[in-house]
Amino acid sequence: MTSVRRAAALLVASLLVLAAAAEAQAAGYRYWSFWDRSGDRWTYATQGPASERPDDGSVQGFRFAVSADSSDAYRPRGTADFGSICAKTPAKAGTKRVALVLDFGTEADAPSGETPPPARSVCARVAPDASTAEALAEAAKPLRYDSNALLCAIAGYPARGCGEQVAADDKAEKPSGKAAPKEGGPSLGLPLGIGVVAVLGGAAFWQARRRRNA
Repeated sequence: MTSVRRAAALLVASLLVLAAAAEAQAAGYRYWSFWDRSGDRWTYATQGPASERPDDGSVQGFRFAVSADSSDAYRPRGTADFGSICAKTPAKAGTKRVALVLDFGTEADAPSGETPPPARSVCARVAPDASTAEALAEAAKPLRYDSNALLCAIAGYPARGCGEQVAADDKAEKPSGKAAPKEGGPSLGLPLGIGVVAVLGGAAFWQARRRRNA
């Protein structure tokens, strides 16, 4: 069974190399993530800003960063209290107020040649049925979208690019604000186990066949 063990070891090594290469190749995407504020916590929004229609007194946030998905995304930083953000924007009949926290990210996440503006909070006063996108357009122009309606830039930042993939070598360490990752994650245990069983099973089959034909 020496040849079987060698084959199994070779398969295991190959799978590990492929997994490591895949992890190193794609670290995530550079984009604006969208967040809802509930109490004292940020929650990754389940709808896009064009679909979300916040209530009067809502707090919503945007964070520019490099991340793979919602479990890897970074929360907006800074003050996120409606009373503080909208203190100078009085209520007005027939409108609603939405507090927006805009976090332009860090230099490590910025596209080459660009510097992120300081984070800021703004209060948008819009129509009662306005979406978050409309509130954002009211308070943080200019906005930029791509042909698929993906939000690419807020207040003109960044000047170019939109949701581009970032390789692991280009993804620098970032400061606090990262959302708690989901429990678990990709595991090589199952595919490796299946692969080893397949190799062992195939080798055993051919050895048995050779014995029958001997």
